[in-house]
Amino acid sequence: MGKIGVDYLVQEVPEVDEKQAGFYRKYAAVTDKTLRRPSFLGFLGWMLREENIEGNMISRIKVMMFPFRNGKGNGLAGRITAKGEIFLYPKRKEFCCKLMREFEKNNVFFFIKARAMATLIHELLHLRYARDENMVRQKTEEYLQIFIWEEYMRDVETRSILKMLFSSEAVAS
Repeated sequence: MGKIGVDYLVQEVPEVDEKQAGFYRKYAAVTDKTLRRPSFLGFLGWMLREENIEGNMISRIKVMMFPFRNGKGNGLAGRITAKGEIFLYPKRKEFCCKLMREFEKNNVFFFIKARAMATLIHELLHLRYARDENMVRQKTEEYLQIFIWEEYMRDVETRSILKMLFSSEAVAS
């Protein structure tokens, strides 16, 4: 599989104050660390073999520092290019602040980590299922649950965060 790297330079840097920039730097660092975990990388290798996706189809994985909005104004969690570059984008700070008011800090970190893993799984599955978004979403949820079941699923609040992660409202925010 390609290299995972935090890329701060590719995006046009929006007008943000230092506090916001610090938030997005920390978000990118948490995402980067999560995706580099040996257990997750091993899981991705297994998933790619299960789905018959060749690792050489992925040229690079870039963790972007700032959120991205598509032409319709919707936030994107990730995207994959024809060259096999995968871009992962953070949630907006406002969304995360709202989450912090509803959940404990460790659960917000869980959301960020789970979203990063789900987004990467999702984009990788597009290599196999190209334009079948429903299949990609279904398989993304299945694979993420397989990976995190043992570590996280015992906690009721964690299950509600996962449910929120895969709801249409969370996807659109």
